[in-house]
Amino acid sequence: MSDSVFMSGNEIAAEAAIRSGVHLYAGYPITPQNDLSAYMSLHMPKHNRIFIQAESEIAAINIVLGASSAGARAMTTSSSPGISLKQEGISYLAGSELPGVIINVMRGGPGLGNIAGSQSDYFQATRGGGHGDYRTPVLAPASVQEIAEHVSLSFEIAEKYRTPVMVIYDGYLGQLNENATLVKKKDVPSMDKPWALSGNDGRRSRIIRSLLMDEGELEKFNNHLALKYQKIKENEIRYEKIMCEDAEIVLVAFGICSRQCTEAAELLRKEGIKIGIFRPITLWPFPADELAIACASTKSVLVVEMNLGQMIEDVRLSLLGKINGKIDFIGRPAGGVPTVKAIAEKISNLCGEEN
Repeated sequence: MSDSVFMSGNEIAAEAAIRSGVHLYAGYPITPQNDLSAYMSLHMPKHNRIFIQAESEIAAINIVLGASSAGARAMTTSSSPGISLKQEGISYLAGSELPGVIINVMRGGPGLGNIAGSQSDYFQATRGGGHGDYRTPVLAPASVQEIAEHVSLSFEIAEKYRTPVMVIYDGYLGQLNENATLVKKKDVPSMDKPWALSGNDGRRSRIIRSLLMDEGELEKFNNHLALKYQKIKENEIRYEKIMCEDAEIVLVAFGICSRQCTEAAELLRKEGIKIGIFRPITLWPFPADELAIACASTKSVLVVEMNLGQMIEDVRLSLLGKINGKIDFIGRPAGGVPTVKAIAEKISNLCGEEN
């Protein structure tokens, strides 16, 4: 059973988390994700769940760490500079092998930047962001419907692999209202997990820590993490291909930019230009092999982002030595969105260069 709703991206993220059985939410105000926190503050107590407005972003992520260590399903949300402040705690979650969900409703930067939507946190999200050898699975929804689905999925991935998981989308998508379908509320999951700190009742002691000082202990642990990340690569890659089978030009975009690209592709196909779309849904692990297959016979690849070029590095690495065509880029930083017209004009220029 499911419910049809008309909600904003931020509100549906909060409702999806509640329906997924989140025990605790900890956050700190920042635009453009404030309505997500506001929704949680209103609705978490109604379900006998815990809402905490922490004294800072740093406090919020460490509350998540503490709750997770006790077996709770825990999450936090913020926007770009707030996520920067959480990076040490995210690294501690990874180093302690604790599940947790972090949502980044991205805004313009660097620094305090502005409150307009952006995709400029790609590097931060996909490269770990904090210190040490760790990776974070990253989901990038492109619609309000997908935000709901990805939030629910993020809890499953986090607990399956005992790792922090990020869901990232720009502030425009967070404020956008669309029709969507929500699943019925799930039972609140048990906090009784075989690794959780639940009080010693005669069982063997459990220890959760990220400080490993014995000779060779940390190297062994990092190799253990590497094997886990390899399993995530093997099992959790997600992507979407649209009209790539006969495409002469493939557009690569994530999040809201993929919607612009789809509209541009549909318009240009009516003019006889064969355009395809490849949308990474997991930004890490990045669908490198799948992208190479989609672009195997293409003449050109155009990467479209709301930044000055970040995902394009993963695109280039994925296609290195595998295609003969040109890899080009169009992007706008600081809250700018590449328009359908600008994308179409860029494609026309590429076609002119090929001819």
